[in-house]
Amino acid sequence: MRILFLGDSLTWGGYGGNFVDRVAEQLPDHEIINAGVGGDTAVNIQRRVEEEIEEHQPDIAFVMVGGNDAVTYCMPKTRSYYKQAKGLLPDGIVTPEEHAQAMRDILTTLLGHRILTAVGLAPTEYSRELLEVRQQYTDAARDVATDLGIPILDLYPDFAPENPIERDPVEIGFILQIGKRSGSDWDDYETERQKWGYTYTFDGMHLMPDAAQRMGEIIATFLQEQFL
Repeated sequence: MRILFLGDSLTWGGYGGNFVDRVAEQLPDHEIINAGVGGDTAVNIQRRVEEEIEEHQPDIAFVMVGGNDAVTYCMPKTRSYYKQAKGLLPDGIVTPEEHAQAMRDILTTLLGHRILTAVGLAPTEYSRELLEVRQQYTDAARDVATDLGIPILDLYPDFAPENPIERDPVEIGFILQIGKRSGSDWDDYETERQKWGYTYTFDGMHLMPDAAQRMGEIIATFLQEQFL
């Protein structure tokens, strides 16, 4: 089976741990395609899903997105990036309602191509504020997937922190730092994790290598139970 992973930087895995690589290790008899793109929202995936289907002709699709959507909504100083770099016009925002509609469009497109489809719900631990807002997007995606009869893998119980920290909102410098680091050989994840006091991420959003390994194993098991 050919399995397509659609998502953002968490799926891409070029900044921190890569859970898709772990899925590939766990499912060696299947072709694994990583179509994660850093900074993507559900709107961005909605725009490119037909191209991804045409290029890869997957049998199965695993869709997990929403972290950037939530950031655009509650962290205004990031919106110039999402407006300019990701084409979110006119304001650089994806509301929960827009997220739900984009997810519905993505999922119905995949189903329309007779692709077995699943949705992943990924947590965040950047800050208490973002965790609360992220839940709105998680609920929206869950409702759409449930309505369409699509299997859901909720990763919150395995990864969401019990006691979220307080931290200043993301600004454009945070995003620029991601680009700078991911284009270099920087990998001092543990020092960064300790600096902020996170558990499974090093900056509140991107996975530590060991967490990516664990997430990949959970997702591989889920896919086996649902489709393989």
